[in-house]
Amino acid sequence: MVRAMVADEPPPVVLFDGVCGLCNAAVQFIVRHDPLGRFHFAPLQSELARRILIRHGRNPGDLDTMYLVIGADTPHERLLAKSDGLLAVLHGLGGRWRLLSLARFLPRALRDRGYDRLARNRYRWFGRAEQCTVPGPDIRARFVDRASETAKRGEIGVP
Repeated sequence: MVRAMVADEPPPVVLFDGVCGLCNAAVQFIVRHDPLGRFHFAPLQSELARRILIRHGRNPGDLDTMYLVIGADTPHERLLAKSDGLLAVLHGLGGRWRLLSLARFLPRALRDRGYDRLARNRYRWFGRAEQCTVPGPDIRARFVDRASETAKRGEIGVP
């Protein structure tokens, strides 16, 4: 699950399909239930997501999975996919949402089968935008593009 944040460790980043109606609603849900701003966000269509997915041997063109990145661009970076990522986010939100994370005790194959069915039908059921939604000014700071942050500081990210 999402461990307590450590100083100098980047916040967990939710990678989501930026044109998916369900995915954008999920981001809004997380923002509403995460008043401390622990979770940050990046669309799967971003350069940050592409770099992370390639590092983990994932296809950056596959938009059917939400990911949670823990320790992004650090040597301890972890990538949680599908139901594992979703349940880790719910656990990290705390309160009553943490109870839903108990579903992690169900077999992953069963959880991911349900996740995959929803992912296959998400555009039909929840709609699709022509382009990634631009976040409002109140949450824009929680949308990350570590490529530009790293370049501004003159640092080199984890290859």
